[in-house]
Amino acid sequence: MSGLEVALLDPFDDATFAPWHAVRAAALEDAVGADAAQVYDLDETRVQWQEPSDGKERIGYLGRAGGEVVVAGALVLPQRDNLTKAFVEVAVAPTHQRRGHGRAMLEHLETTAAAAGRSLLDAEVSWRYEHGTDGTGSRDVAFARAAGFALGLSDVQRWLDVPVDAVLLDALAAEAAQHHAGYEIRSWVGDVPDELAEGWLALDASLTTEAPTGDIEVEPLDVDVALLRQVEANVAKQGRTPFHTVALDADGTVVAYSMIVHGRTTTAFQWGTLVHRDHRGHRLGMAVKVANHRLLEAERPDVVRVSTWNAEVNDHMIGVNRRMGFYPVSRMGEFQKRLT
Repeated sequence: MSGLEVALLDPFDDATFAPWHAVRAAALEDAVGADAAQVYDLDETRVQWQEPSDGKERIGYLGRAGGEVVVAGALVLPQRDNLTKAFVEVAVAPTHQRRGHGRAMLEHLETTAAAAGRSLLDAEVSWRYEHGTDGTGSRDVAFARAAGFALGLSDVQRWLDVPVDAVLLDALAAEAAQHHAGYEIRSWVGDVPDELAEGWLALDASLTTEAPTGDIEVEPLDVDVALLRQVEANVAKQGRTPFHTVALDADGTVVAYSMIVHGRTTTAFQWGTLVHRDHRGHRLGMAVKVANHRLLEAERPDVVRVSTWNAEVNDHMIGVNRRMGFYPVSRMGEFQKRLT
């Protein structure tokens, strides 16, 4: 018997939010190793959970044993699309694992998701790179499988040490330029300009279905400029700065993009890179990634690393990242479970 006491998380109560965040950070470090663990800091995460969102409802839970917070739980319910889905997260403090606490929290999350009318659960599980594509040897992967979750897609986290050799970036940009004549490459810092917002959103929303999804069931995301502006405002409140580069065709339509976000640490996070399927073959992916990276280095000389994720089957983007100097540090699996 776990004996876990589960309570609703109040993101405005630092006395409980701080240990909840600490458990998540410690569990990730234990799963992938101290050198590979990268989490958003406490202040960024606090704002993320405090600010309302029309696109997602976030519900957090504390799991206590003996008065100590030993489990962090999270349930995210999409509000505009994928309405049968819920994203679940369970993180157990390393010194309190194998006592049934994780299972008790997961059962609570599943019950809450079902009561909200959700029948399909998504979860992400991280593990050390050496455990391989399917996570054999990972305690967390074994936990997910035992709970009925199936691995649908394997991803690899890669890091890029900054600054990157300027000669290399020049060579990659010049090589790509030979193939994308007729396209305009445009970069900026901050929110997406009004004149590009709908086109940028349409391309960004297609990332969930255009990027490899393996066996994961997913619906296209809703496209709403008002929701984009709300997300951007929340990102700003978190102290994060977005860096954008797009490729525009002759009609001024956004046909490729790359986005990096930098917050309060020395690590910047690649949030997405995508080329519209009708415009592939012009090295636009390389062009926008190199240009955006140059923008980041120019604006944020304090950044020492860029972190990115790629599906292990996404050979093209992995090839682009390797040429820029990205190297693997950990893995993550996208798991799914259908409630009965």
